Amino acid sequence: MGERWGEWVRVPVGDEAARWATRGGSAKVLLVVHNVTSATRLLDVVPLFRDDLRVQLLATCTGSSPFQAGLAELFDAVGVPVLPWEQAVSTPVALAISASLGGQLDRIQGKLVILSHGVGYNKILAPASQPASQPASQPASQPAVPFVFGFDPALLLDADGVPFVDAMVLSHPEQVERLRAACPPAAPTAVLAGDPCYDRLLSERPLRERFRRTLGVHPGQQLLLLNSTWNPNSLFGDGGPVDLLPLLLPRLRAELPADEYRVAAVLHPNIWHGHGPGQIRLWLDAAQRAGLTLIDPVHDWRQALLAADAVLGDFGSVSYYAAALGTPVLLGAASLDTLGPDSPVADFVRKAPQLDPYTALLPQLDRLQDEHRPLPGPAALTSSDPGRSAGLLRSLCYRLIGLTEPSAPARLDRLPLPPYQPPLRTAPLRVCTRVLRQGVVELHRTVSPEYEPDGPGDGHLAVHESTLDREVLELADLVYRYGAPDDPRLGPPADWAAEILDRFPGCSLAAYVTGPHSCVARHRNGLLVELSTQNGGADPAAWASALLARPTLAPLTVRTGSTTHRIRVTDLRR
Repeated sequence: MGERWGEWVRVPVGDEAARWATRGGSAKVLLVVHNVTSATRLLDVVPLFRDDLRVQLLATCTGSSPFQAGLAELFDAVGVPVLPWEQAVSTPVALAISASLGGQLDRIQGKLVILSHGVGYNKILAPASQPASQPASQPASQPAVPFVFGFDPALLLDADGVPFVDAMVLSHPEQVERLRAACPPAAPTAVLAGDPCYDRLLSERPLRERFRRTLGVHPGQQLLLLNSTWNPNSLFGDGGPVDLLPLLLPRLRAELPADEYRVAAVLHPNIWHGHGPGQIRLWLDAAQRAGLTLIDPVHDWRQALLAADAVLGDFGSVSYYAAALGTPVLLGAASLDTLGPDSPVADFVRKAPQLDPYTALLPQLDRLQDEHRPLPGPAALTSSDPGRSAGLLRSLCYRLIGLTEPSAPARLDRLPLPPYQPPLRTAPLRVCTRVLRQGVVELHRTVSPEYEPDGPGDGHLAVHESTLDREVLELADLVYRYGAPDDPRLGPPADWAAEILDRFPGCSLAAYVTGPHSCVARHRNGLLVELSTQNGGADPAAWASALLARPTLAPLTVRTGSTTHRIRVTDLRR
């Protein structure tokens, strides 16, 4: 009920609510959103009010962030009434919860709780244009202190120097000490209540293998997760000493074996919505065709982080959460310019291994794994109450609202199982094969058609039928594709394979991958077989490359890196 203005809804309040609302007596809890990034933390705490008929959730947007894209879709997904900002600040509420500062939060009529939207408070935003607020004890002739965002008196105190925040939620006592040093009047508002984002990560660690399978990570394969925060000095940014992406992306394709490494990327929501999802996909088109998967930055990044074997990241929260989980982290961007010098993330950046962009990637990643010893800081300082944030936060909220807590235990939502996202490589693959003793086929595939394969053995070119590099199809030794075996657009797999061999006279083998466990392959010598295994373990297109190296009806044993795969070969000519 109410008038719709775009994505906004004018919600009945006061006498109008009493007249029209079905449950007009509910205590109103207002979620104050600045951008998609802060909204993700608010989504963490929404479940604390589940099953309570006494509470009505509302949402609003301050309009203070330059990153407004994506909010309408997020509000639609949450499905609670959205108030225009001016109505929100004129509506009395029992409690308002914000995961960021700024935007005239002091105008809100109700108790106010502030959450961090990252891993604590670490960043200095735009230090060159920092507000000139400074402690009264500091002489005016001295330059303004570059406060960490969240601890700046200009954001925490009203015009009379009094804090307007009722509860500043912090996850560790070290944050309390830094808040007390930066803004003494706000120190009494500090409440230790853990980190709900970290708790959701910790609770789902037993599902790591399941999350790996959703990304098509095979046994023996390493998942490398690229991560970038938003900042010109970040991994994705172009303002650091080295513009890393133009160097890094081609080398990820050329140097990492396709069957030994799976690569995915988590980009900060402000990157997605600041530049636009279409622009991000366009910038990363070649990388995606080489097998890079872009992870949903709101709903699926935590699952990808749990699945990762290593993270190539920067000074953002995701890299720090990875380190807190004990995952090896290699910093591609390690700027300290936007970090509080005494913050935990700054300490981590000083100590973590750093990428050398001018030397080979594979030895650096091998060394990262071999020499990894978790730094004690991230695990110790991310939360002083791991696993307890749900109860602590709900107790705080209900105390401020003035209601008794529900009798059921406070619980955060489970992390959902993301959609199945195996790598879809349509870029040409250089394949090096070597037949060893007892017919074992050693296989090495890289997405680098401009290079001849290194090492001993025979090389061939494997090309997806839908490749953007159409001219390479004429040179392919193996043409393959993925699809359902009953896809009417393609016809039966055996017929499709025959059509490919007819279209491309230089092609020796055509392979139709019918699922994660099987493919149908037709050789120009007349061999027509199904290659299959009971439990997967590699890209079936790799098995076709092994068949090309050893065209036989005998079972195939394929080795990729240190992993051995046993493939059943079924004659389909009978």
